[in-house]
Amino acid sequence: MSTYVGKKGLVKPAAAKPKGQQVVSGDNPEKGKASSKPSSEVDLPGAEIGKVCLRFAPEPSGYLHIGHSKAALLNQYFAQRYQGRLIVRFDDTNPSKESNEFVDNLLKDIDTLGIKYETITHTSDYFPQLMEMAENLICQGKAYVDDTPREQMQKERMDGIESNCRSNSVAENLKLWKEMIAGSERGLQCCVRGKLDMQDPNKSLRDPVYYRCNPVPHHRIGSKYKIYPTYDFACPFVDSVEGITHALRSSEYHDRNAQYDRIQADMGLRKVHLYEFSRLNMVYTILSKRHLRWFVENGKVDGWDDARFPTVQGIVRRGLKVEALVQFILEQGASKNLNLMEWDKLWTINKKIIDPVCPRHTAVIEEHRVPLTLTDGPKQPFVRIIPRHKKHEGAGEKATTYTNRIWVDHADAELISVNEEITLMDWGNAIVKEIEKDQNGKVTHLSGVLHLEGSVKTTKLKLTWLPDTSELVNLTLVDFDYLITKKKFPRCA
Repeated sequence: MSTYVGKKGLVKPAAAKPKGQQVVSGDNPEKGKASSKPSSEVDLPGAEIGKVCLRFAPEPSGYLHIGHSKAALLNQYFAQRYQGRLIVRFDDTNPSKESNEFVDNLLKDIDTLGIKYETITHTSDYFPQLMEMAENLICQGKAYVDDTPREQMQKERMDGIESNCRSNSVAENLKLWKEMIAGSERGLQCCVRGKLDMQDPNKSLRDPVYYRCNPVPHHRIGSKYKIYPTYDFACPFVDSVEGITHALRSSEYHDRNAQYDRIQADMGLRKVHLYEFSRLNMVYTILSKRHLRWFVENGKVDGWDDARFPTVQGIVRRGLKVEALVQFILEQGASKNLNLMEWDKLWTINKKIIDPVCPRHTAVIEEHRVPLTLTDGPKQPFVRIIPRHKKHEGAGEKATTYTNRIWVDHADAELISVNEEITLMDWGNAIVKEIEKDQNGKVTHLSGVLHLEGSVKTTKLKLTWLPDTSELVNLTLVDFDYLITKKKFPRCA
């Protein structure tokens, strides 16, 4: 919808974002403020001041979203609280989904959040050691190579049925392992599984997959490898060898915590403390990267930074201040209680931050405007320079033109009665003498006189307005709705 706003040429406008839908300042005064305390503090088990090391480990298969932000900010909070270290590690074990674009934008988003980290690592840095560990476990009889078709394997895991390959000899397993490394036709049919407990009620312990073949080139190291470790195998290994003392995991991983501990023990590595926090869920929102990618790839949005997306770039583009996001997340703390959060709460925090400093401008919807003729108004238009924000000098000034014919919003015009005194903001009072309506009773024109000596304290209606002048700026307002209309979704993978 078109509106009119301001006066051309007298006030320097902010630079527009290239895509044109949202103006976002290049300055980021909120950076570094992510160390605020959560609403209720909790302690990390066994944590010692100066000896804590944490990691934020996103998979480079999408942009950072509001759920990832919670993990990143909590990791930073604990690192600062215990005067410890924070590592950013890219969990790049699935070349089919990952790309350098995602790596670059994840780093951009981490910087936007003001996350301060010691170093950047990649799970792929440890591929040689991970392969050596997998082979050692095969030799120790703690892992085996399985060529069971995937669907059958999934069914057997659900039913607690052991694979026929579970009893393979070490020699047979090593032979197939070499086929996997070579990426041969035979090797591509196989995977490596941990030999844990197929009868355990916790299905994550029923011989999870450690390694899979994937001929797709890796975005960072090319076609050097044909096999890649799973997250379940790589994470406990890299956490331990990197010196991580505490691994923060969202509650969706709860059932896999026992698996993490068991795999780490089978590897003979130092135990890492796991700390669980609640996953952030928002109404009318899916935070699954797989589903978000579908929106992007099918052209339902104009990119990962679409202003309707729950990504950091999306909500910042929409006008969210990073300080508001940090406050919103840390207010929830590191609680394990699952909550479905309303977006209104986040935007309320944002309003409290921007309202004291945000410049004020007036706009009137073009198709809903009504003229008000001031019969004793100025014969010649004149201009005054007034503050953009009466209580914040730093917002600067704006030029306002005063004319004998002005525009008011139709919704305001409908509230006015004949001979009612109203206040025209940044001008003074006026008395409406005549109200013209069409055959449907819709107000089409107002006439009145200025009453500048009148008191604004006595008027019921305080109206914003714009002068009827050719120098008004035409613009388009975009009203963003939710991408999806269902308030709550079942958990998405």
